[in-house]
Amino acid sequence: MKKTHKIFVNDLMQSDYSYVLSAPNGSNFAENFNPHFPPCEMLKMGVFEGRYLNDCIEEFPNEWFENAKLSQIADPSLNYFGIKSRQPLGVWREKGWIYGPDPRGWFQWYCRYYMGRRLDQIDHIQIKRWKGFARHAGQIRANCYPGDIFCRPRQRQALLQWAYDPFI
Repeated sequence: MKKTHKIFVNDLMQSDYSYVLSAPNGSNFAENFNPHFPPCEMLKMGVFEGRYLNDCIEEFPNEWFENAKLSQIADPSLNYFGIKSRQPLGVWREKGWIYGPDPRGWFQWYCRYYMGRRLDQIDHIQIKRWKGFARHAGQIRANCYPGDIFCRPRQRQALLQWAYDPFI
């Protein structure tokens, strides 16, 4: 019998939502989904200007936040590349980039997927979006000298925020 665990969510963007963790933490990913970084490493390196999961820390493991770069206000200096590299959530909503029960977008989906939540239809959509983001790595390879991590810092920060290796 498969052991499951239920997570209850009640934060500023979502209340009375719960989900079941049906896969082991950090494993049993879809065959075509191979993110380079786990969420805790991304938070430690500096993503989303430190302003992403501040009000929903209780939903995720404490160790994810032990060395996370967080802020109550958006602070681009907290990003790994020290540069703003994101669209406001309102733009994501306008463009229809928010799917299913994850009102904060792709990274929230990834955090929940990493922990073990599986939602076949939503997972398929988000993994397809993640795969499509690889084009930014191709642009860096085509336009930057190998090892020049300061070339195209916005794209590199964006790659990191999608769990891709920005140091290509």
